[in-house]
Amino acid sequence: MVVLDGKKTSNDIKNEIAEEVKSLKKNGYRAPHLAAVIVGNDGASLTYVGSKVRACERIGFESTLISLEDSISETELLDKVNDLNNDDKIDGYIVQLPLPKHIDSQKILMAVDPSKDVDGFHPTNFGRMALNLPTYISATPHGIMELLKRYDVPTEGKHTVVIGRSDIVGKPISILMGLKTKPGNSTVTLAHSRTKNISDLVQEADIIISALGVPNFVKAEMVKDGAVVIDVGITRVKDDSEKGYKIVGDVDYENVANKSSFITPVRWSWANDHCYAIDQYTQSLSPKNKLDYFSKILFKSLKDLNSNAFPHGSLKNIVACSPGRPSNLIYGSIIKFIFFSISFFEKL
Repeated sequence: MVVLDGKKTSNDIKNEIAEEVKSLKKNGYRAPHLAAVIVGNDGASLTYVGSKVRACERIGFESTLISLEDSISETELLDKVNDLNNDDKIDGYIVQLPLPKHIDSQKILMAVDPSKDVDGFHPTNFGRMALNLPTYISATPHGIMELLKRYDVPTEGKHTVVIGRSDIVGKPISILMGLKTKPGNSTVTLAHSRTKNISDLVQEADIIISALGVPNFVKAEMVKDGAVVIDVGITRVKDDSEKGYKIVGDVDYENVANKSSFITPVRWSWANDHCYAIDQYTQSLSPKNKLDYFSKILFKSLKDLNSNAFPHGSLKNIVACSPGRPSNLIYGSIIKFIFFSISFFEKL
């Protein structure tokens, strides 16, 4: 059994990104700039957004935190979103959820320019993801795919059962696992609260991805020997500890681990006690997505200008071969950045 170590992978990716950003600056480019909008004083949201700011500092990104009173009107918040849409110095931004009850969250998210929608929530970006086009992808699904890739977990031809059909995790990961990619190329079943005989269905799975939010839902008897188990669930369960609760995943880890070939750990302590290892890991993934996509777009732009061809898989090669500085269009509308934008609490 191999534990998919998100904490180690997190550190590896952050180090990789930091080196890429150094190369970017060395060759005359500014660092990418992320903004985060937070409304009100929700403790979990403040902690979470703060972690994003610290991650930016570590890897060399610029960041701006926009704190607004919870009394702000929906119209005023829409005006702020519009300002960010039109600010060429901001490459991408997030609007932290939850929002106050008097604000229509869907209306706000739909107002975000898809080219700056680092959460990957906009229908434009969801559609591009489904077509396997370069775009933003919600942090957790992309994190799962990257973790499978880095550990070289076999997925081609496998039967993947995704438990949970949320717009942020279940639906996108079910699409990604079925794409003609590596990882991917699996046969996917999307199970949910209305699925009949779900235990029997899960027993047939080669890969189980659970994002249901029901503590210890996946029992050992539901998992066949050698299955890959990805636990995205996170639930607070009351106990007698000083905190008054503990964090429990969807998977009965203690009894399932020995039956699995690969499995995500129960949890890792990071920033606060609410984050899984894969939660920490996906925070570092998103800046890499931005740099990778920047590389692809810049390469295409230079190719269109009849510049010398060069491999676009390496940002270092690109910045070394690129004449001059990229335009605001490159930075403001084309640079793609999927930052780790929502916690597992919000994804379930």
